[in-house]
Amino acid sequence: MSEDLLTIAGKTYASRLLIGTGKYKDFEETRDAIEASGAEIVTVALRRTNLGQNPDEPNLLDFVSPERYTILPNTAGCFNAEDAVRTCKLARELLDGHSLVKLEVLGDQKTLYPNIAGTVKAARELVDDGFQVMVYTNDDPIVAKELEDMGCVAVMPLGSLIGSGLGILNPHSLLLIMEQAKVPIIVDDDRAVVRRLHAVEDLHQRRLAGAVLTDQRMHPAGTDVQRDVMVGDDTGEALADPPGLEVDARHRVILSHDGSADTRDRPPRVRDGRSGE
Repeated sequence: MSEDLLTIAGKTYASRLLIGTGKYKDFEETRDAIEASGAEIVTVALRRTNLGQNPDEPNLLDFVSPERYTILPNTAGCFNAEDAVRTCKLARELLDGHSLVKLEVLGDQKTLYPNIAGTVKAARELVDDGFQVMVYTNDDPIVAKELEDMGCVAVMPLGSLIGSGLGILNPHSLLLIMEQAKVPIIVDDDRAVVRRLHAVEDLHQRRLAGAVLTDQRMHPAGTDVQRDVMVGDDTGEALADPPGLEVDARHRVILSHDGSADTRDRPPRVRDGRSGE
């Protein structure tokens, strides 16, 4: 594994994997999956997950402690700058002044592509208000540089349509973004193969990403699954792909609804109206 560490907003992390919380049956399973993944940053869609805004419901923070993990509230489900800014301010209030957020301003419910005009507007307002903004955007190097220059602490370009399982479709744009960036570049890449930390490290070594965010469901139960999502010793030796997982030259792995890999040639599956975390 690479000896250099991931640093975001002045805090250093050993893991380059960020994990979402939106795919589990309950908070107990969420906690177990996060522990198995080895991730240190956990992103939470505030509009769908209770962090205390609903006092009569179970609270994720009772299962996933902010003392152990960096909780990264995100604005998934926001389609304009005003809603996104309002959501970030609620998150800061619920998390006792925590200012690190993942900004998403979506363009439509079908593709979940970012609305760039709304993203830039919200990012500028949040940075001016003292937030540390990790911003979801497209793979346009000009937009990425603008967001960095205005003060965003990390830029998060999409690798492909959210939920498609297609991985990185335009590595050339990501290389351009990485070459000019002075902040971490974190790619949203939900392939099946990204479940193994050596796949995350591979993207880093190829300079396609400083880190990777996945919202695919991690399976917490059983030692085989834990070996699949964790590096098991101090040597950093990469784990082999599990038997039966075939990945072609472009890593076109499509996930079926039960989380298994399916490499049949078919159009990408896009979740309707939901970003992943």
